[in-house]
Amino acid sequence: MSQADVQTGDPTGVDSMTRRGHVPVTLDALDVETAALVRLAAVLAGGSEGEVRSELSGVNGRVDPVWVEEVILQTYLFAGFPRALNGAREWRRISGRSAPTPAEDQERAVLDFSERGEATCATVYGEFYDRLRVNIRGLHPALDRWMITEGYGKVLGRPLLDLARRELCVVAACAIARQDRQLHSHLHGALNAGAAAGVVMAALQVVAPLVGDEDMRRYLGLWARVQGK
Repeated sequence: MSQADVQTGDPTGVDSMTRRGHVPVTLDALDVETAALVRLAAVLAGGSEGEVRSELSGVNGRVDPVWVEEVILQTYLFAGFPRALNGAREWRRISGRSAPTPAEDQERAVLDFSERGEATCATVYGEFYDRLRVNIRGLHPALDRWMITEGYGKVLGRPLLDLARRELCVVAACAIARQDRQLHSHLHGALNAGAAAGVVMAALQVVAPLVGDEDMRRYLGLWARVQGK
């Protein structure tokens, strides 16, 4: 909670950042810490328990622990609760960090994630946002509602990790899971969220050793389409 919120007596106990979501961040280069986070996202989504344990040990002390926890949390969107739970359990053991209290997490008081979800999803999808909403509602209105409130509002809209890095981690998770359609969307999304084209390409190269050659050729084809080549 910010000092300003304390002084103004914010009745929810949640600062304006938590309600609003992300401050825009531009990534012009893939730094070592972010590269390690991207690789972790891929392993969390598709690696064995031993590989997850090894990867978490490798990032411990090298990557902002709050970033690590945020990527573990968002794993449940792309790989399910079992992987998120297993990742969190190993991280607690390896890092020695206690979980934040509900008050420290602050998300408890955001009662309606719809507005934040709409804003986050619109950033990721850009000009394709309206078409996306129509298409998902055509699959099922519940999926559209959950995508906005759960996916983009409650999880990807959390402000503790910027959206550009979140999207690079989503790219990694989709790549290792061979979810080409979603990968194509989130390659666009990483650019829309503030990652430079060279950064997105570098993130794909981080994932390359974890996927097959055929998969990587396909992903590079998707990336070429995103760039209009």
